Amino acid sequence: MGYCTWAGMNEANRIYHDTEWGIPVHDDRHMFEHLTLECLQCGLSWDLMLKKREIFRQCFDNFDYDKIASYGDDDVERILNTEGMIRSPRKVQAVINNAKCYQKVREEYGSFCDYIWAYSGGKTILYQGHDVGTIPVSNGLSDRISKDLKKRGFKYVGAVTIYSHLQACGIINDHDKDCPCCRQINETNPTVRKRRDHEVRRKC
Repeated sequence: MGYCTWAGMNEANRIYHDTEWGIPVHDDRHMFEHLTLECLQCGLSWDLMLKKREIFRQCFDNFDYDKIASYGDDDVERILNTEGMIRSPRKVQAVINNAKCYQKVREEYGSFCDYIWAYSGGKTILYQGHDVGTIPVSNGLSDRISKDLKKRGFKYVGAVTIYSHLQACGIINDHDKDCPCCRQINETNPTVRKRRDHEVRRKC
């Protein structure tokens, strides 16, 4: 039975792959958690994000963006002084900023999920060739969403970060074609097949 190669690197990756990655998310809090993890990862490894995830949940009220949006200087200091937390004032401030921007999107669209899923027509996208390993680091869709989020004031939302987010929250299904998760997602969610979209490849 096939399996996404990266999922076998360690137990944390396996659990994340089997229970979360690529499964469509339609809950705003869960969506904000995924987006925040991707933003915090910038310049760091995904393994580190998974290892520190419970610390992040502790620091950011389980990713309750309404609570986070009201954070002040004392909260920033509390978070930075939390044992095991990433010592980056800019990233902590970005999470707070993004929570405020997230609220504004919710006010405009009813929910952030409605906003971001509208880019795919509410369906999980299956890009040509992705299921056999030709996966980019960003594409036209992630670039368009990135630009719009930046206009809305979001931080740490470049096209590469957003592509990873779209994979994580199930808007793009990039599981290997022989991975059981690929089939399960496709069988239980509406999907749409599309041609490659201005893809950017990782440089060797």
